[in-house]
Amino acid sequence: MSDMERLHRIKYMIQQRKCVPIDDFLDELEISKATFKRDLEYLRSRLKASIVYDRFLNGYKFEFPDQIDKIEMPGLWFSKKEATALVLMQHLLSSLDQSGLIGPHIEPLTAIIDGILGQSETSAKELRKRIKVLGMGSRKNSLDNFSEVGAALLKRNRLIIKYYAKGKDEETEREISPQRLIYYRENWYLDAYCHMRNDLRSFAVDGIRSAVLTNSKAQEVPDKECHEHFAESYGIFSGKATQRAKLRFTPEHARWVAGEHWHGQQVGSFDKEGYYNLEFDFNQDPELVMDILKHGSGVEVIGPASLKSKVKAELEKAIKTYATK
Repeated sequence: MSDMERLHRIKYMIQQRKCVPIDDFLDELEISKATFKRDLEYLRSRLKASIVYDRFLNGYKFEFPDQIDKIEMPGLWFSKKEATALVLMQHLLSSLDQSGLIGPHIEPLTAIIDGILGQSETSAKELRKRIKVLGMGSRKNSLDNFSEVGAALLKRNRLIIKYYAKGKDEETEREISPQRLIYYRENWYLDAYCHMRNDLRSFAVDGIRSAVLTNSKAQEVPDKECHEHFAESYGIFSGKATQRAKLRFTPEHARWVAGEHWHGQQVGSFDKEGYYNLEFDFNQDPELVMDILKHGSGVEVIGPASLKSKVKAELEKAIKTYATK
């Protein structure tokens, strides 16, 4: 029996019998009194188990029985390396949890991980101090309807939502069948079948002004169909690709772009002069235009002509803006 299995047995014995004499632990676990004392100290100090000795009952019990569940991770015990990895994961999760939905549910896990790591040189507190997650494009809007969206996804029921589209500056009410949640560029999106449009759509979760969970079963869209619908276009925009972008990056910018993921089906190659040529299919171009503009003079749009014209027009607007200052 491993040390962690033994700790689990000690907790389980007290939980089931309410009060357990020390001899029962020694006999059933086949351990010495010294080993039991060490295990007891670990449970108290590291896992915050409120185990006390009752003189009148002549045994060990939980001082606060209602807190028993908070000191156990059923079937899961972690080494220091595993606990360290979990601290990193929890830190990343916290950075995504703008609405505070995840925090309350992982607090018990966090407390136990902290106990396992203890005050060693890799303590949880030290790790969190040394790691910083920066979200450059995250929106600070409230995700008030995140719970309803999550419930609809799990129950496979439809939602009636009021949705505000920033691009069109309009609000519409529609019935949708949620398919999956996407975390993209620091923001949450919901891929769903829209019964108003009779097609798949992607909705920014912070644009959902209200959400009502219905009793109607969601219309299921096969994973393959859902993937193909969204994979062909560029970024968060959906729809079957109708155009192919061809971009040429200068050698200076190519050092970064060559290692970047722009599209799931992108094709990239260097020419003899060190320029990097990137091609991929797309449908709508608002997000693509913004990404191209970030590279300024470091990129040239080779095609299509419509994309080239839009990028050129935006650059000319920028020149006029600065020319008047």
